[in-house]
Amino acid sequence: MLAVALECATARWPVHPLAPGRKSPARNCPACQDGTHTPASCPCLRTGGWCHGFHAATTDTARITARWATRPASGVGVSCGPAQLVVIDIDARTKTLPERDRLWPGIPIHDHVDLTGLANGFHTLAVLAALRGATDPAEDETTMRVRTPSGGLHVWYQAPASPDFQCSTGSGTTRALCWQVDVRAHGGYVVAPGTITNEGTYSRLGTAAPAPLPPWLARELIRTGHTASHTVRIDHAQHRPPAAGGPKPRPREGAARTEGNRDAVAKAMETVLTDVTGCAVAAENMGFSEKLNRAAYTIGGMVAAGHLDQHTAEQTLQAAADYARPRQHKRAQQIIRSGLAAGAQRPMYPGVRS
Repeated sequence: MLAVALECATARWPVHPLAPGRKSPARNCPACQDGTHTPASCPCLRTGGWCHGFHAATTDTARITARWATRPASGVGVSCGPAQLVVIDIDARTKTLPERDRLWPGIPIHDHVDLTGLANGFHTLAVLAALRGATDPAEDETTMRVRTPSGGLHVWYQAPASPDFQCSTGSGTTRALCWQVDVRAHGGYVVAPGTITNEGTYSRLGTAAPAPLPPWLARELIRTGHTASHTVRIDHAQHRPPAAGGPKPRPREGAARTEGNRDAVAKAMETVLTDVTGCAVAAENMGFSEKLNRAAYTIGGMVAAGHLDQHTAEQTLQAAADYARPRQHKRAQQIIRSGLAAGAQRPMYPGVRS
């Protein structure tokens, strides 16, 4: 386990000990367990202790050697945020399906769609990738993949420093990528390949290093609220489609321009945000400023029409801009504010016919 920890440190992935035979962090000292010490004030961390899990992660080889010399059977956890990693954690366990609107948050699934055979995270992630015309991360041989003892899979990607993508669980109600697929990112950790637990070994598939986070996946994480300042709470009732064969709801007289068509709004936002995040593939000659301004103008019109609030609009646009151009935060901020202000003069009602 010491060799695993040092190998991670060489890759500049901060590590911390896991409880021997388990995938959870090593226990805190008694004062930390009862809440006397917080991560910010804990003296254990300053003296080389491993309290508070990923808060104790380090790449210091001397400290790592000392920790594993004390407890050589401890597994290895990697703190994702400082390592700039986003890990897609796919659960292979078959479970009972939740409500349809919890399978792919924000994507309506009509009642006539047959979900027979859909049983775990491998299935939901494959469908999401297919909807976006992208490679299924579980099949992405260009990046690092780690098989878990339970038959699941960890897909490791390298992410830019900004935005700070956040963790989630596949069954979460405030943010989730899709059912049975967790996200390990800033504020969380992942078990390092080579770690041995009571259930088995975390085994690396192939030799590929973490590849850059695919733009389509970054867009999905932004859309589903996986950024530090943008947490999406989905009103599932609003996204539930009508029953098969039933009449499509029509906007109420006098209310059409305030309610709009939510699916059309989501599609319009995705289109302009995709243009922005797509600029990440090259450092220049991508028309970034023009695309960001167009996105801000479009979304500004949606704010004026009451489809979303100003704060959410700003944070969503900023997260997309920071992903595409992480070193142009202030410039992007100016473009966003100007575009939103201009768009606010012309409310937009996607999907609503006058």
